Amino acid sequence: MIFTIGTKVTFKNTGDEGIIVKILGDDMLSVYIEDENMAIPVAVEDVFRSEDDSANRKDNHGKLIKTKQQRKTPPPTLNSPPESQYTILKSYGIQLAFDPILKGDASAEKYEIFLLNDTQYEILYSIDFTLNGIKKEHFNGKLKGMSYLSLGFLPFPELNDHPVWTIDCWRVTTEGSGSKLSKVLKLKPKQFFNKIKTAPLLNRQVHLYILFDDIKASKTLSLENTSNSLKEYTKRSTRIRKNKAEEERYRKVTVDLEEVANFMNEIDLHIDELIPHRRKMTNLEKLKIQLKAFDEYIEQAIRVGVDRVFVIHGIGTGKLKSLIAERLAQNPDVVSFRNEYHPNYGWGATEVIFKE
Repeated sequence: MIFTIGTKVTFKNTGDEGIIVKILGDDMLSVYIEDENMAIPVAVEDVFRSEDDSANRKDNHGKLIKTKQQRKTPPPTLNSPPESQYTILKSYGIQLAFDPILKGDASAEKYEIFLLNDTQYEILYSIDFTLNGIKKEHFNGKLKGMSYLSLGFLPFPELNDHPVWTIDCWRVTTEGSGSKLSKVLKLKPKQFFNKIKTAPLLNRQVHLYILFDDIKASKTLSLENTSNSLKEYTKRSTRIRKNKAEEERYRKVTVDLEEVANFMNEIDLHIDELIPHRRKMTNLEKLKIQLKAFDEYIEQAIRVGVDRVFVIHGIGTGKLKSLIAERLAQNPDVVSFRNEYHPNYGWGATEVIFKE
């Protein structure tokens, strides 16, 4: 007999039926039993294909066929959902799913992490992953509606290392990107094991976290007229000129989507990072290059619309740090900045927080 994912099987001893949802290896299968609403590990010799003749049940041993779903690919991997016999009536929105990869004893060895989008909207995403306060991974890009992608694996022991995901999300519209939605997800083992749910698009039970249940809340700002009346248009234009806050609210926002997706929330101003193959330079020349890179980066951060960035300047004599502080203090788009100890940068970086 041949066993593949999706094969309907019958238990030899009890007659119960289920569907293979995963091939575990070592002649073990994970079989989903609909009546019990759960998947359990089963030895190959304990089941037979439901469509096979019952006379051959005891004599035939199953052969495992590893399907494409079991191949490991470098994250992130974009996937379209498998064909399903049902339609999603109510969207969960944007979700993060942890799909357990089981060992032979049916305990979890690790979890494959999926970012799911079961809405009709394309999104931009930016995700930082930290363990024990140390940044380990950064992901950014686009995710189409009704699709999902793999972000790699979380080993089971790392559940105790305070894993944290910081997720920023923008809805893509014909006018540009919408306003940013943000979420900080801190995994706590006790709550994690209670988050069992059948994930849309994956069509199997996972540890599921709903990040943004209403992606439409990410609205696009626009200056388009809501009325064809010249009189109404004139009134609104006058009001905008008199009130700067109104002007900012109605100002048309144009964002380069690729710039948003690829923007990094830190810049390293060490001269070796800015000019890898530099000629011999004076300290003043180096400082001019560093400040120019800083000014361009802050301008880009404001244009993209991020909440905060880190400027890595090192310790040294403190000259570069002081000049950066002077510029930040004069920038009206900067809410605050601070140079405190950080596990990633030590004392050599300044955190900059912008207006929303």
